[in-house]
Amino acid sequence: MHLLHTPDDFIAYRKSLSGTIGLVPTMGALHAGHLSLVNHARADNQHVITTIFVNPAQFGQGEDFTAYPRTLDADLQKLAHAGVDAVFLPTPDNMYPRGYQTYITVEDITRGLEGAMRPTHFRGVTTVVAKLFNLAQPTTAYFGQKDAQQVCVIRRMVRDLHMPLSIAVIPTSRESDGLAMSSRNVYLSDEQRTGAVCLSRGILRASSLYDAGERNPSALLNAVADEIQKESQASADYIALNVARTLAPIAVIPSADWGMGDMPHTDEPLLLSLTVRFGKTRLLDNALLPHHLNTRDGLTAVLGAG
Repeated sequence: MHLLHTPDDFIAYRKSLSGTIGLVPTMGALHAGHLSLVNHARADNQHVITTIFVNPAQFGQGEDFTAYPRTLDADLQKLAHAGVDAVFLPTPDNMYPRGYQTYITVEDITRGLEGAMRPTHFRGVTTVVAKLFNLAQPTTAYFGQKDAQQVCVIRRMVRDLHMPLSIAVIPTSRESDGLAMSSRNVYLSDEQRTGAVCLSRGILRASSLYDAGERNPSALLNAVADEIQKESQASADYIALNVARTLAPIAVIPSADWGMGDMPHTDEPLLLSLTVRFGKTRLLDNALLPHHLNTRDGLTAVLGAG
């Protein structure tokens, strides 16, 4: 497995390759969810490149950049075992050298959901991902469903800038009790970890209602909110319904300053998403409605595809 430390290293390595390339960008602290992306990339491509970079440009003031878990030795062992061909391991100075001043902004779909909570976040995401795409020139890049808005933003950037690659969206990997796998789960106390299952429990309850014919946005959102409120340490930042292809807003709790839209007249797939705090830890989760779309084929065909 090749370890690439600078953009120049990456460029030289990329020139040595021919055939299809799968790219899996990560921030490290790898878990089974990341390795699921790698496994899909390995199955689809002749070469797999993974990146590990905790990107300072996507962390806002007061967020957990310095505390973000870093487990490089263990990560490299997992990637070698998974058959990755090369890992790009840049430093912030490599990616943002003195005098750096170029950023990419995707506009409308970054304004709600996580963009409303973290106003500078997606500018950092799109900028670093564009740089990685330029360096890797991948056939397909692999992203997880859990960061659904990020998937939509990156797909919009790829379309708008005519980047010659495909995006594959891989279903969220979950613990045995349903909690979405996340590098930030290590921040949770035992009690918080037990309570955090309320996110997936709420999604499943709303999904069941939707599949049974419920189309009232308030009923779907309140089904999730009821499960969150059962946990004394849980505090929801938002619970939202959006059109899955475009992220056009339909309804959100709380509704103040976020705007409200109309439920589609047809059964256009929806994205149900939420962010919940347990102390200082923010957990994200989501699902497409109807439930049967939460597969690689369904997610890739629908999420952010409008």
